[in-house]
Parts: sequence; C-alpha cells; structure tokens
Amino acid sequence: MKGLYDVARHLVWLTQFGLSIVIPPVLCIMGAVWLQRQFALGGWVVAVGVFVGVLAAVSCLQGSLKAMDRQGKAPKQKGPPPLNFNQH
Repeated sequence: MKGLYDVARHLVWLTQFGLSIVIPPVLCIMGAVWLQRQFALGGWVVAVGVFVGVLAAVSCLQGSLKAMDRQGKAPKQKGPPPLNFNQH
C-alpha cells in the first residue's frame, strides 16, 4: 500500500509541476491577445505578454523545484530533548 501512496504522491507532484509551468505563459498570452483585440493595440502587447509569461513560468519552476527539494530532504535530527525539572 505504501508503494501505491508513493506513486500517487509523485503523480500529483508531476501534474502540479507541469501545470505550474504551462498555465502562466498561456494565461499571459491569452490576456495579451485579448488586450490587443479589445483596445486595438499593436503587436508589442503580445510580445510583452510572452515575456511576462516566460518570467512567470521560470518563477513557478523555481518555486516548485524548491518545494520538491524541501520535501525530498530527510528531516534534521535534533539532539536529545532538553532536561526539565521533572526529569532528574
């Protein structure tokens, strides 16, 4: 049962990782195209949308990789608990 849990956890991470990379550029480009059509702006708006989308994807990639790294590390072993007055 533990193996199935690990597979499901990794599948969730993979799906979240993929979506966090794909969704920001797509939304930024769609928003830029909408702005271009709605307000009759030039093609530079789409270029700005692509640039902002790529920056957002890189930021999400960095955040996802840090989260995966944190979860992959073993918890730090602490020393023995401090003595208090009840433990002589």
